[in-house]
Amino acid sequence: MAEVASREDIRATVSMEDIRAAASTLGIDISNIDLDSIRLPPAEDFGILSDDEDLHEEDPLEYDAGFGNIIVVDNLPVVPREKYDKLEGVVRKIYSQIGVIKEGGLLMPVDPDTQKTLGFCFIEYNTAQEAELAREKTNGYKLDRAHIFAVNMFDDFDRFMKVPDEWAPPETKPYTPGENLQQWLTDEKARDQFVIRAGSDTEVLWNDARQLKPEPVYKRAYWTESFVQWSPLGTYLATVHRQGAAVWGGANAFNRLMRYAHPQVKLIDFSPGEKYFVTYSSHEPSNPRDTHRVVLNVFDVRTGKVMRDFKGSMDEFSVGGAGGVSGVSWPVFRWGGGKDDKYFARIGKNVISVYETETFSLIDKKSLKVENVMDFSWSPADPILALFVPELGGGNQPARVSLVQIPSKEELRQKNLFSVSDCKMYWQSNGDYLAVKVDRYTKTKKSTYTGFELFRIKERDIPIEVLELENKNDKIIAFAWEPKGHRFAVIHGDSPRPDVSFYSMRSGSNTGRVSKLTTLKGKQANALFWSPAGRYIILAGLKGLNGQLEFYNVDELETMATAEHFMATDIEWDPTGRYVATSVTSVHEMENGFNIWSFNGKLLYRRLKDHFFQFLWRPRPPSFLSPEKEEEIAKNLKKYSKKYEAEDQDVSMLLSEQDREKRKMLKDEWERWVNDWKRWHEEEEAERQRLRDGEASDEEEEYLAKEVEVEELLDVSEEVLSFDLDQE
Repeated sequence: MAEVASREDIRATVSMEDIRAAASTLGIDISNIDLDSIRLPPAEDFGILSDDEDLHEEDPLEYDAGFGNIIVVDNLPVVPREKYDKLEGVVRKIYSQIGVIKEGGLLMPVDPDTQKTLGFCFIEYNTAQEAELAREKTNGYKLDRAHIFAVNMFDDFDRFMKVPDEWAPPETKPYTPGENLQQWLTDEKARDQFVIRAGSDTEVLWNDARQLKPEPVYKRAYWTESFVQWSPLGTYLATVHRQGAAVWGGANAFNRLMRYAHPQVKLIDFSPGEKYFVTYSSHEPSNPRDTHRVVLNVFDVRTGKVMRDFKGSMDEFSVGGAGGVSGVSWPVFRWGGGKDDKYFARIGKNVISVYETETFSLIDKKSLKVENVMDFSWSPADPILALFVPELGGGNQPARVSLVQIPSKEELRQKNLFSVSDCKMYWQSNGDYLAVKVDRYTKTKKSTYTGFELFRIKERDIPIEVLELENKNDKIIAFAWEPKGHRFAVIHGDSPRPDVSFYSMRSGSNTGRVSKLTTLKGKQANALFWSPAGRYIILAGLKGLNGQLEFYNVDELETMATAEHFMATDIEWDPTGRYVATSVTSVHEMENGFNIWSFNGKLLYRRLKDHFFQFLWRPRPPSFLSPEKEEEIAKNLKKYSKKYEAEDQDVSMLLSEQDREKRKMLKDEWERWVNDWKRWHEEEEAERQRLRDGEASDEEEEYLAKEVEVEELLDVSEEVLSFDLDQE
């Protein structure tokens, strides 16, 4: 451990000046080296400072200072020298499962007189987070009946030695309230915020639709190295860096609230209730024939503590699902149980591993075995899993969709499906309904057709209804549930002008039967975007359809407006359903920027931004109002809206006054130009008279226009022509 004790003394920090000096000595032109392409091994920096300004000015990461990465394990067996290696192997096996033990980082002292171990050891990890996790996981670990581990951090011993002999009551500190991280929700104008990334800048702005412009809140260059992401309830803004990730927030500014050390992090995710934060990285293997090594950490958002880490090969994390990065389906962990963050799960080969967050261990200490399981999804509101298993044995064993209750693992409902080629599951936002889109083979197996299995989750015995389109051969282009509602929309048919149909899970007085509301023929649409409040939907033609937009009222079954945002790549409703943002990101070289529209399709304002990467509305937490109170407000909306109508009128008058002032300014500018022109005209009068041979008048009527023809000989040429006398 002498190496550990002296590590802090000998550690040196390499600055850019040192690097340039060394390069000059070696005759290397550092300007020709792409420093960004250099990738260091995980948890290593070789003493080179990060170019992240925040890491310069504040405390370094935990593994860079002190003895926070060392634990002391007590109550080990006392064994003679001949059993030393066996005991060391047992201890190393237990603690190497939690983190990487440094080379020479396990020391088990021996009594020089008896040549027996002293019953404790020191273990040094790469990072303080691994050491803290090891203490939490193994303190109280029962090796055998006589030996139960007592694990402490090495740094704690100094604190233990300072405990006074006599007890004294603790000092009572006055309560100081923390920052209100929801301060933005109290905006008097009830505005929403959004974040944009363009070039090297990241900006947070208010959407001030009344003033027809955004109002700046916070702007920072190089705030993130890849992307930003809001937490699900809008409390935090997450940024990604080479050394890890960070979350930001505050009452009046965006301060860094917590940092999560994870070198070369690529992807991040929050739990629905914002209690936990998941980071992901993949690392190239030393042997090219091996797969990438994957590291996943689950952090406590507020404390930054690693609650559980997962490590393995890329193959272990690339089972099931679709979409993601480098073969991994993201998010790897899917959260269930609503906003309580009680459970999270991942799919493996023939298993679904479900973890509970109280101990971060598998429920019942074992995974849910499901032979050949292909995909799963959680109910948004309840701890219910929907599983899809494809056909087995060449069709002898049918495909099936199962609903499983967690934590009991009881199967609530199962539906067998035959001749299935593909299956996708869509939950309604309240968890009231589950739609399963099933693509089936025809009898000849040469083509497929599509139908829907509709599960009514909240009804007794979970009844299932089958829905087939009028034309079974129609291709399903898009499907979307109405948020918090009972309706859904389907785009079906052939591009570029498919049909759009709307259905309801209720049929007149019969609430237990699906019914079709209407079909819109020949629409230029390939994507559906419901308002978060329901009722309104945008039928969008993205990518090849060049940004066609139709704003549709599903209550009245009528089109409110049609518009176009040429080359639009993204569409996002604000969390209240009042405004819509359409944007063109840098996948296109031209017309980068965003437009803000009203819910009924009126263009409010437009902003062009070069190298535009991201537009994200800041989410809002659920309302504290009960459904009954919301219904009462809706019924008496005119009474509540009087205040805001007066404010809108004041703003309208202000805008009109500003418009009048702008017109007056333009008129004054025109008059100044006319006066200047008259002055120049008077100053040049003598020159004009000279050019007119003494004529002083500027009136055209007093002059006689004469036409004079001038002939000019341009060219003379001679040509000898032959003449045949015998020709008749």
